[in-house]
Amino acid sequence: MKSILSIPVRLIVLMTLIAGVSCNTNSKETADQSASKPNIVFIIADDMGIGDLGSYGQKHIKTPNLDQLAQGGMRFTQFYAGSTVCAPSRASLMTGQHTGVTHIRGNGEFPLREQDTIIPQLLKKQGYRTAMYGKWGLGVQGTPGSPEKKGWDEFTGHLHHVDAHFQRPDSVWTLNEGKPEKLATPEDSYGNNIFTKKALSFIKEQSEETPFFLYLSFTVPHAELVVPEQYMKPYLDEEGNSLFSPEKAWPDGRHYGGQPFPKAAYAAMVSSIDDYVGEVVSALKQKGLDKNTLVVFTSDNGTHIEGGRQRSDVDFFKSSGVHKGVKRDLYEGGIREPFIAYWPGTIKANQVSDHVGAFWDILPTFYELSGGNPEGLNTTGISFLNELYGKSKQEKHDHLYWEFYEGGGKQAVLKDEWKAIRLKVKKDRNAPIELYNLANDPSEEKNVADDYPDVVKMMDSIMTASHTENPLFSFDK
Repeated sequence: MKSILSIPVRLIVLMTLIAGVSCNTNSKETADQSASKPNIVFIIADDMGIGDLGSYGQKHIKTPNLDQLAQGGMRFTQFYAGSTVCAPSRASLMTGQHTGVTHIRGNGEFPLREQDTIIPQLLKKQGYRTAMYGKWGLGVQGTPGSPEKKGWDEFTGHLHHVDAHFQRPDSVWTLNEGKPEKLATPEDSYGNNIFTKKALSFIKEQSEETPFFLYLSFTVPHAELVVPEQYMKPYLDEEGNSLFSPEKAWPDGRHYGGQPFPKAAYAAMVSSIDDYVGEVVSALKQKGLDKNTLVVFTSDNGTHIEGGRQRSDVDFFKSSGVHKGVKRDLYEGGIREPFIAYWPGTIKANQVSDHVGAFWDILPTFYELSGGNPEGLNTTGISFLNELYGKSKQEKHDHLYWEFYEGGGKQAVLKDEWKAIRLKVKKDRNAPIELYNLANDPSEEKNVADDYPDVVKMMDSIMTASHTENPLFSFDK
């Protein structure tokens, strides 16, 4: 494996040495056609709860940049992740399909297939330059899901999702002349600093002639709970102890690195994301691209209890807001996410949307934004572009559906105010359904299935109709 210090400057792709994105335009006609298309910056956190941002009610963690983004744009209150863990959630995002249909429905190294057409491939056909920095997790080198085979012009990050568990990686992958190459990172460097610097460099090198799609995929606040000192300081007292005592230390020697102050570290990680997002928005403004760029921020699933973080910490920060559940749950806390859309001059400021959307809606939305016609796409999603524009004629889902294969197998349906959950599906395909009325019970505390047998029957039929068989992820295994 090459060291970053041993390769020519033109190939350096990490931290402040990053340089080298060229804009390709085949002709003046292509440039003219592309000039009116907006840029898209999609930023995703890893395991952030809906309650972790100030704009969603957070009281302890400082997120001024993201709060300002919400104030300047549209904050969604009912937007859902593709799944409750990273790989299927990101697969749903990229393919525009819910987990009853999409190929990847659980964690593990299951790559995207050759026939899976994803967002960057569609946008490239529309004349977009595409760049992705951070956690990929949808195909390692040599598989059909490797980034260079899925429409990415530029990539620096982690191919394997487990590599993204460690905040000071010893290496990252990059595309060198369209081929994956593994490069050593500087000692004690933080992965998310690298990814942000790469994104900033990419923005600075863009022109108004060619639209771009930038996907910035952070590995925080996922465990391990290790974060640069500058972000820890605001959450430590003068003696260097956590402001959130008592803390239960996470020891060294386990899968995730040690952390004496898990609560303070989690808060610091969320604040680090806020800082990175602020840098990206500033770079767009400095380049004069902000008014022609849609910026979206969200998280891939709910908050976690890993690497020293405990359920009591989730309760302390109210990371899931008023909602029940965390990562790996199909209750609201595991899948309802912060979702902010910012586009000055196009999306009105201080908008709060209760539109019900999910990750599989993002592909048709971005495709329509690029000038494409979402009709005929192989997607279970719907474009919510009219919602962003503030138009009244926004198509709505009849229902949303999820399935998940850990913990005995789980299914969930959201339809109007009703939320249905079926657990232990692997043991019994007809296991009892829990039913909640989210309008009256957003915390999913009171199971009212016995009171509404007709609603339960309807939800059961939706679960059956929404599920397609998949040999990799079978409820019969």
